[in-house]
Amino acid sequence: MRKISHAENLVRQQQRRRLPRLPLTVVLNNIRSLHNVGSILRTCDGVGVEKVWICGITGCPPNNQIHKTALGAEDSVDWEYAEDISRVIADCRSRGEQIVVLEQTETSVAHDEFQPGKKVCLIIGNEVEGVQQEVADLGDASVEIEMAGVKNSLNVAVAFGVVAYQLRMRMKS
Repeated sequence: MRKISHAENLVRQQQRRRLPRLPLTVVLNNIRSLHNVGSILRTCDGVGVEKVWICGITGCPPNNQIHKTALGAEDSVDWEYAEDISRVIADCRSRGEQIVVLEQTETSVAHDEFQPGKKVCLIIGNEVEGVQQEVADLGDASVEIEMAGVKNSLNVAVAFGVVAYQLRMRMKS
């Protein structure tokens, strides 16, 4: 088995730039760790999300700590900062996007059973507190990752990666 060369990967990269984006908007709300922000941006690039909104206290590029984990994805992903998440949610809803929160709620659906709409706005929250209640109240649905261990959750960037790729598979089919 031969690994793909750097030159071959550059060709693949140029081909991927022409692919249509997934109708998925991602909202980062009050993410504390700049490394998590960078990791999420890199995953957004890999998934092919259409737009990323950075809200609240979440750090923004350009930032060396974000760059360490994003590895340039902060330049390939369409992102924008908005202090007021409720305005972002209202804008997404007006474009026909289903508002989905990644959070454990009384009505959460397992991420691998969730059936997304044609366009989705996925909201991810703070590493400790999760999605704020007033933000969760604005959601149309909530998804969670079922845990088999004693911990109640995964790292926010890891959880986002799991859910984002599941959404990609569902939305492409």
